[in-house]
Amino acid sequence: MQEDPSKTEKATPKRLKKSRGEGSVAKGQEMGKTMTLLAGVLALKYLIDFYYEQFYEIFQWFLTKGFYLELDKNSVYTLFIWCSQKLAIIMLPLLLFIALVAYLTVRLQVGSLWTTKVFEPKFSKMFNIMAGVKRLLFDVKTLVRLVKSLLLATVVGIAPYIVIQQEMPNFIPLFHSDAHRLAVYMLEVGYKMVSYAMLPMMVIAIIDLVYTRWDYQENLKMSKDEVKDERKQSEGDPQVKMQMKQKMMAILQQRMMSDVPKADVIITNPTHYAIALRYDTLQAPAPQVLAKGMNKVAERIKEVARENNVPIRENKPLAQALYKQVEIGDVIPEELYQAVAAILAKLNRFTRK
Repeated sequence: MQEDPSKTEKATPKRLKKSRGEGSVAKGQEMGKTMTLLAGVLALKYLIDFYYEQFYEIFQWFLTKGFYLELDKNSVYTLFIWCSQKLAIIMLPLLLFIALVAYLTVRLQVGSLWTTKVFEPKFSKMFNIMAGVKRLLFDVKTLVRLVKSLLLATVVGIAPYIVIQQEMPNFIPLFHSDAHRLAVYMLEVGYKMVSYAMLPMMVIAIIDLVYTRWDYQENLKMSKDEVKDERKQSEGDPQVKMQMKQKMMAILQQRMMSDVPKADVIITNPTHYAIALRYDTLQAPAPQVLAKGMNKVAERIKEVARENNVPIRENKPLAQALYKQVEIGDVIPEELYQAVAAILAKLNRFTRK
């Protein structure tokens, strides 16, 4: 649980990603144990006939041909290989199924995660004895683990007791049963005991998973200052961003001013706005805005235009419309064709054409 009262904000995606990268994830320990135990029980239940055949074959061989086997170097080696193969045939299906269920259980809880940082020793925790004693005696997690262990122990202890009480009337008739029927009965009762224990164990595992995820989120909570600092780091220092923006604007203005001498006309309003237009059918189907600006930038555009003998024409509505509607490098919209054409038609360059 969160011990710092100032940490009231949910963890940011960056904080969560960093925690995952360090191998810290919300993983319920009891869910993994319960699912692997359930997988083992189900595998034994459905593979019981297979195991019966395998063990029958092994015992039959040892109790018949095995008595007459002459032990030497070759026979012992052959016997060793045969026993190893039988052991692999018996164990591998069970172990592989349990391993698959364990992998899927973890994968569904934490997703795709591969990291080696979980194996790195944390010396700060190893040598901090007082913190370890505090966690052992006064930590809420220790109490939760204790309660969880007591519940599991109670479940595992009560389940056999309930089954034995139910099966008491069936014990006396077992005296007249043969070995096969006795073995079948013991397996059925054992499976019943495990089934009785598995249901509450699954409930405890689900509660443990929910608690683990809640506790994980609580431990990753951040203070408002931490959230602000992280936002500054991700977005950048506002002062640095402002300086970069100013530099970019200066570069753009410099490039824009270099295009002003190429313009055919400068439209002004006459003091606030200045828009440089060029009409070249080889470059664009309509007049194109080469530069535009307000106030000081507009005055600079007009200065450059005068230095390069570019005509300047005043038209307040057109200047305002061009400045608001058209970006640098774009052609003018159709609704402004007639107004711009009226100005271009009076210029010497277009009059000759």
